[in-house]
Amino acid sequence: MREFVVLGTASQVPTRTRNHNGYLLRWDDEDILFDPGEGTQRQMIHAGVSTSRITRICLTHVHGDHCYGLPGVLSRMALDKVDHPVNLHYPASGDDVVRALVSVSTPGIDLRLHPHGGFAYGGIEHAGPGHRAAEPIAPGLYVRALDHRIEAYGYRLVEPDARTLLPDRLAAAGIAGPDVGRLEREGSPGGVSLAEVSVPRPGQRFAFVMDTAPCQGAEELAEGADLLVTECTFSDDDAGLASQFRHLTAGQAGELAASAGAGTLVLTHFSSRYGNVSPLAEQARSRAGGTRVVAANDLDRFAFPQRRAAGQAGAGLME
Repeated sequence: MREFVVLGTASQVPTRTRNHNGYLLRWDDEDILFDPGEGTQRQMIHAGVSTSRITRICLTHVHGDHCYGLPGVLSRMALDKVDHPVNLHYPASGDDVVRALVSVSTPGIDLRLHPHGGFAYGGIEHAGPGHRAAEPIAPGLYVRALDHRIEAYGYRLVEPDARTLLPDRLAAAGIAGPDVGRLEREGSPGGVSLAEVSVPRPGQRFAFVMDTAPCQGAEELAEGADLLVTECTFSDDDAGLASQFRHLTAGQAGELAASAGAGTLVLTHFSSRYGNVSPLAEQARSRAGGTRVVAANDLDRFAFPQRRAAGQAGAGLME
């Protein structure tokens, strides 16, 4: 199963209808929790998802609305006697904060800390890992430095490209039974190549871009994403505030999706000043090109989009 579950959509402070941040990506046999703000444990109950399936937690940065729910989630996992390793990824500069949050949670789970980065922030020219060969911090999982008021990173999950076998071509080539597996493993048993009996199957891409001004790191994360999740803290009418606090406006989020060729854009992390976020969605939509745009509400669920055809945008610089 591949599904994106929205647990909270408020920036800085919660509202009557929006909880602090919290997002769960169900990706095959992994449940990855992103930016658990206050109340995430309770929101998971409302969403009908379990902490016991979480294998990885990813923090973009250590502002409270993105991490103060961590002790509750970890404590619930201990209560549920989760016995598999849980990997926690976060910016290295936030190590003291993360260790303090972990220290007040109930012990009992195999929690493994993975600080990353330690690069300068505050501008495109200091985009950290954006200027060197990319290496995953976990299988298929990449980070890029963002441009926020403190060190922040976005995440990108990449499925390797593969090929889809075509039954009619296999039959015409006389390949059946165990020979099909041998073809996939060896490439050309009996002189028939894999390319002759299959078509490319582009891997799917997921990108998670939170608090940032427009920057190269955000562009690289978003490139060719099938599902792109971005902050949308401010309306275009409040562009001055967005620039001051290093956030995206709705229109900037739309432009990011359009330039990246993203399939679906999910907007979140809304300022409490906007009781109705439909105008923000329209602002993003007006600049998103062919990207589908959705403004998220708490407890929304998004099935992963269908795979793109071979040759469509997708691979990008980070694979």
